[in-house]
Amino acid sequence: MPHWSVYTGDSEPHDGIDRLPAPPPWRAFDGGPPLPSPRDTDDEAAVSPDRVHRAQTYVATPESVQLVNAALYLRRPLLVTGPPGTGKSSLAYAVARELRLGPVLRWNITSRSTLADGLYQYDPLSRLYAARQAARHEGRRPGPGDEPPGPGGGVADHLRLGPLGTALLPYARPRVLLVDEIDKSDLDLPNDLLNILEEGQYEIPELVQAARHSADGTASVLADGGDTPVTVRRGRVRCRAFPFVVLTSNGEREFPPAFLRRCVRLRLRRPDRAQLTEIVRAHLGEPGTGATSLIDAFMDRATSGELATDQLLNAIYLTGVAGLDADSRDALAEQLMPYLSAAADGDGL
Repeated sequence: MPHWSVYTGDSEPHDGIDRLPAPPPWRAFDGGPPLPSPRDTDDEAAVSPDRVHRAQTYVATPESVQLVNAALYLRRPLLVTGPPGTGKSSLAYAVARELRLGPVLRWNITSRSTLADGLYQYDPLSRLYAARQAARHEGRRPGPGDEPPGPGGGVADHLRLGPLGTALLPYARPRVLLVDEIDKSDLDLPNDLLNILEEGQYEIPELVQAARHSADGTASVLADGGDTPVTVRRGRVRCRAFPFVVLTSNGEREFPPAFLRRCVRLRLRRPDRAQLTEIVRAHLGEPGTGATSLIDAFMDRATSGELATDQLLNAIYLTGVAGLDADSRDALAEQLMPYLSAAADGDGL
């Protein structure tokens, strides 16, 4: 392992993030006052044991370890591409767990996702409803000019930060943000996202306006994934420790050159037999004769079509607990490991 590595890939939690040197001058941010880092991801075991398991069992490659560290040092997003089932999203959970960076903030991208969705959500209708309820409580007839009680008309009570907006809060330690399947977005989102990540800050217009009616210009809003309010000053959020941002892509589209040059790029390839064995061992224990046979079958089938590693894990787990003989095991595995493309199955045009 390179001596400069903060992330080692061995899945053992540690405080190595505190050894991270100062950022390059062009990637230094000064948001504040600093917020305490949230609790460790391990504390979420009772809430999301599947994600904890994924973090604990992730098998990192030397290339992924090196490029994760490069992204951490440079304070740049990590663009992770590769076929389905190669562990692109699991990498974010593994880094968060090992470096004790708290729960992963996850933003699942669709063709309808916009930058505003990731930054914050504001519900003006619930604010209007609150204003009318307040008027009725005071014995007045609700009218169009009604405002909810409180500084700025209670805007903050109807606003919650999204995963991107939360990641850019001035935490003392970087948060981990997973922007999953960014290649599904519309054409504008990568460039819109690029501007925010380049500046490390954003404004919330509703809070900027409300700050004019507040004595100190502050507002308490809820952040993504929690119920503890955070303070936003004059409607502006600026990061302190730049978040570790993982952008995943299945390689289904090209990204603008300006976007690519500002990302550290990691291409995950299909694991070889030794890596597959290690992945099976991490998830299900030492592979026996039946599991070894299924690994061989998976490797053979993968030469003719697209398969995902979790298909192999499903087959090994199910055939193991079912206690099947060799013939029945192989027949079931064949059904559990179909090709992911119709053309490979002979169902294409």
